[in-house]
Amino acid sequence: MHIMMMGPISCGKTTLCQRLAGLPRIYVKTQTAGIIGKAIDTPGEYTENRSLRNRLVVTAVDAGLVLFLQDAANRGFCFSPGQAAMFSSPVAGVITKTDLAGKDDIRRAKDLLALAGAAPVFAVSSLTGEGVAELTAYINSLTNGNR
Repeated sequence: MHIMMMGPISCGKTTLCQRLAGLPRIYVKTQTAGIIGKAIDTPGEYTENRSLRNRLVVTAVDAGLVLFLQDAANRGFCFSPGQAAMFSSPVAGVITKTDLAGKDDIRRAKDLLALAGAAPVFAVSSLTGEGVAELTAYINSLTNGNR
């Protein structure tokens, strides 16, 4: 099963893809959708620019799970209320960079992802590994058909 990562520029999509695949963390500017392990890494511009969002819908056809990513340390938010409904696959939320944010920032990110229709929502730090095991267990449960 492929997992599509989507979120704004610099929210941690590529780093999370690398972490989930057990690869070293190497910064790469994502110019177009690509595969890292079992994840589809999408450019942040696709999420930030409404005129490019149709590319996400087309890319998601190959995904069994869509992840909306929100950087906990970034107060900006680019998902619309109920946006998860535009995908036929399940949509979960991932709060990234939790090692750089306080509890209030993490709670705010969780509320915003829930407003976008993402459920469940996981809080992770791809740098420290915090929360990655829980996200991986959820992904594995979908792969094994135990939704």
